[in-house]
Amino acid sequence: MGTDKALLEVDGVPLARRVANALRAAGADPVIAVGGDLEALRDLGLTVVPDLHPGEGPLGAILTALAQTSADVVVVLACDLPAADADTVRAVALALGDADVAAPWHDGRHELLHAAYHRRAEPLLRAAFEAGERAPHRAVADLVVVGLEGLPATALADADTPDDLP
Repeated sequence: MGTDKALLEVDGVPLARRVANALRAAGADPVIAVGGDLEALRDLGLTVVPDLHPGEGPLGAILTALAQTSADVVVVLACDLPAADADTVRAVALALGDADVAAPWHDGRHELLHAAYHRRAEPLLRAAFEAGERAPHRAVADLVVVGLEGLPATALADADTPDDLP
């Protein structure tokens, strides 16, 4: 996109704030933005932490999110979900049950950047990361992943190009 997607506005609301609003409306507390332009995200009123693994991809950001709390469940959403909504976030979190990860099934794969992670997943994710893995879909290979079907595709669609924005 040529710019920080977290700061792109849809209907006057930056994507990062849209995602944070969906998380809050679903009952998430605290809501923390990981990495990116920390000052600009703070200016949006978000609580931010630096990525513990900058430039190392989304698995490092997931590990950073898990490191921010002692909660049993951490819901992770990418910042580029323009139609993220509370109902979908809530459905993902509730689906976790006894699994390690709950993630919507969308476009033939798990959406691991719109997922709920149980604390017990952290050691295996960290071991995969330390072994050089950076792709979440490979890092969860030895975890119990619950896939959710039937969730609104619009809530799961990320914005990779300007045409992906509503």
